[in-house]
Amino acid sequence: MKIVKSDLQAIAVHPNQYPEDGLPEIAFAGRSNVGKSSFINSMINRANLARTSSKPGKTRTINFYIINDSFRFVDLPGYGYAVASKSEKDKWGKIIDKYLTTRENLKEVVLLVDIRHEPTDLDLMMYQWIKAFGYTGIVIATKGDKISRGKMQKHISIIKKKLDIKDPNLIIPYSSESKMNKDKIWAIFKDILEINETSS
Repeated sequence: MKIVKSDLQAIAVHPNQYPEDGLPEIAFAGRSNVGKSSFINSMINRANLARTSSKPGKTRTINFYIINDSFRFVDLPGYGYAVASKSEKDKWGKIIDKYLTTRENLKEVVLLVDIRHEPTDLDLMMYQWIKAFGYTGIVIATKGDKISRGKMQKHISIIKKKLDIKDPNLIIPYSSESKMNKDKIWAIFKDILEINETSS
């Protein structure tokens, strides 16, 4: 995928702050510090467009990134941040739920999990929600460079079992460092977004 332009278009908490141009969107969900921002940056070849932090819970808003003026990646607030207060967690949950249940131009919701660890119960709840609303159930398993290739299938099997995924092809290992499977993921995204591109 050739990225010629990418920008942070909007930071939103309420629907009236969402972009109103009707461009197709792919949203990314995952627990705090799973690497959503790093994933977005590496996919669009930008070092710091999506703000990353070593401190979990950094993304507390919905961040809309417009790409090639034709579609958006949407970074949802990370969930499961243990230090956050219950009221703050509830607030994040409502922000996510409002977007996911009302956004008409949302084409896909992708779950990100850390390939090194078994998905949490919150990951399972999020995945079940994604499937219940008719989305494909794509899982990006981040930090793929942190484990050996010999152990890759073992970790994929753990994710598959925990999330009750029937098709293991829906689980795609990824590394923001090595760009593992970047082209494969872009091919999937282009199909979802209905992008016809003769050169990549």
